[in-house]
Amino acid sequence: MFGTSFANRAAAYARVGNQTSVESASPHKLILMLYDGALVALRTASVAMQGKDIPTKGKSISKAIDIVMNGLKVSLDLKAGGELAERLDALYEYMADRLLHANLHNNQAALDEVIGLLESLREAWAAIADQVSG
Repeated sequence: MFGTSFANRAAAYARVGNQTSVESASPHKLILMLYDGALVALRTASVAMQGKDIPTKGKSISKAIDIVMNGLKVSLDLKAGGELAERLDALYEYMADRLLHANLHNNQAALDEVIGLLESLREAWAAIADQVSG
């Protein structure tokens, strides 16, 4: 109905909106956004896996691995964070390994395991928002 130009404008608006959100977000909010992005990618991968849509599954799992390893993991300060940061570092490595396994073997249980871990971490991170901002 609106044509390609409308779709292009809508996509551009969405990109600008996401960029603005990232630029104005606090470091705490950025981590929440990374958790949310990884969870969306994994839920997309789960639906794709169930529907035998291999390309979408692979792309979505790869995106989640990228977020975990190049977003969440690299944001850790291992010196200042001590044992907690070291444990999160190891957990993120474990998640990436499980996601590779899930992708290679179409293993829904491994995918669900990582979704559960990320949901728990996201919930805990969101719960400390008042302590961080206040």
